[in-house]
Amino acid sequence: MLPEGFILRMQSLLGEEYAAFSASFDRPLCTGLRLNPLKTGFTGDLSRFSLSPVPWCPTGYVYDAASRPGLSSYHAAGLYYLQEPSAMAPAELLDPQPGERVLDLCAAPGGKSTQLAGKLQGRGLLVCNEINAKRAKILAGNIERLGIANALVLNEHPKKLETRFEGYFDKILVDAPCSGEGMFRKEEAAVTDWTEDTNAICANRQSEILTSAAKMLRPGGRLVYSTCTFSPVENEGVISDFLWRNPDFSVENRPAPDFSPGRPDWVEHPAPGLEHTFRLWPHKLRGEGHYAAVLKKAGDAPAAELPLEPAAKTPAELTQFCRQTGAALPEGKLLLFGQVAYLVPQELPEIKGLRVLRAGLELGQTMKNRFEPAHAWALWLKGLENSVSLAADAPELGQYLSGNVLPSGLRGWTLMRVDGLSLGWAKGDGTQLKNHYPKALRRPV
Repeated sequence: MLPEGFILRMQSLLGEEYAAFSASFDRPLCTGLRLNPLKTGFTGDLSRFSLSPVPWCPTGYVYDAASRPGLSSYHAAGLYYLQEPSAMAPAELLDPQPGERVLDLCAAPGGKSTQLAGKLQGRGLLVCNEINAKRAKILAGNIERLGIANALVLNEHPKKLETRFEGYFDKILVDAPCSGEGMFRKEEAAVTDWTEDTNAICANRQSEILTSAAKMLRPGGRLVYSTCTFSPVENEGVISDFLWRNPDFSVENRPAPDFSPGRPDWVEHPAPGLEHTFRLWPHKLRGEGHYAAVLKKAGDAPAAELPLEPAAKTPAELTQFCRQTGAALPEGKLLLFGQVAYLVPQELPEIKGLRVLRAGLELGQTMKNRFEPAHAWALWLKGLENSVSLAADAPELGQYLSGNVLPSGLRGWTLMRVDGLSLGWAKGDGTQLKNHYPKALRRPV
């Protein structure tokens, strides 16, 4: 049951169109997944998921909910991210290019961050921030699962970041926390948590976040603001207020034929250009309710330069591990957090004083004259001298994902794969492979 106040407002705004809008709430949910372009060499078959393209996202597909791709080993290997189709729009509108510096300011659980990472193709720097510590851990886990090596995951307040990264980013995404009206069909909590005051409370918070984001964008940079709500107060209202307060920003008119125009007539004193923002209506496309505005900052200047994080000396144990296994490393520099080694982009700025959950690619840990490789490194690797590739329907694959040992004549660290996708580590002693798949990820037998 939709909240009465929401129904009355939408009836007033949509008029005759409300009947079609209301009917959309009775349709089945539209389930989507987005392929991960960082995962190459896949030799399996996705036909059982009955995929059909999402028009506004080249890597996005709608799938048959009964096929349950989240239970597949391909999901564990990071081949795709389960994401509602409308939620794929903001990252497409931001359109980052390889080598750029990109900020996802409200990043959890990671759908849009992983989409941005795919567009960067492993080059440049992606900073993913989430203010909620619990959600930030989920974000870090998804960054790991999709094999992303050039991301810095932070758990900070936007206000702190605005002073640290002033004028630093080429592109910024603000997928702002909102009243969630666009998720009413999908999440019961969004309905029960909604009150008449929710929209105004959210709008105030959104304006603060947007102000912080604007300070971190270089002149000439692009900022995308998005929500999953229908509320004009949180959508056109927030953008209009921001534009009046920030005359160095304007709405960028980007082509998006699948979306409906914003509604400047739904707010008082609309700023110029609101008709070039976007509304995604569930009765007009296969997806939930969303809003997005593409903003351009005036001028054209290089991003600000910050002091760089110094590189650490490579431990001898890591060097020996690479020599013995042939394991590849991404381009970048080494950082050490105690005995744990990370490989980060060369241009990573100083991170002292920031709450860092993940810095680049976790390689592993030095332990008593040996090196223990991290699960994240396995997921990034495309291959290894010692590799075992299993088919998705092989019984051995289920045994591996459950944490069991496997018979094998291999010795040393071995990369386990499914249909060409890296999945995790095992270590052979000549008779069997000891399982190093993380205990927290193991499946019941």
